[in-house]
Amino acid sequence: MTQHLSETDVRGIAEYARIGLTAEEVVTMTADLNAIIDSLKPITEFELDGVEPTFHPIGDLSNVMREDKIRGSFTQEVALENAPKQADGSFLIPSILGEGGDR
Repeated sequence: MTQHLSETDVRGIAEYARIGLTAEEVVTMTADLNAIIDSLKPITEFELDGVEPTFHPIGDLSNVMREDKIRGSFTQEVALENAPKQADGSFLIPSILGEGGDR
């Protein structure tokens, strides 16, 4: 197995990702990541001269979403009817900043 990443590289990646690794985990992760990189080696052996890059791997992908349909919405009264507290046509919620109380 080729050494693509060193333990120093793995520690740097872990620190950047804010992942705490023990010394034993660094050794294991280094071996695992190098094995993953080795497993991708066959991709580099394909002859790709003259192959046009694709925007999307599926090719002519079209919009698979449904058509937009205009529908009526519910009224403000319906929206507020299950609110535990309301005032002046708005939801009344506990304040999380400031002096407290409902806002």
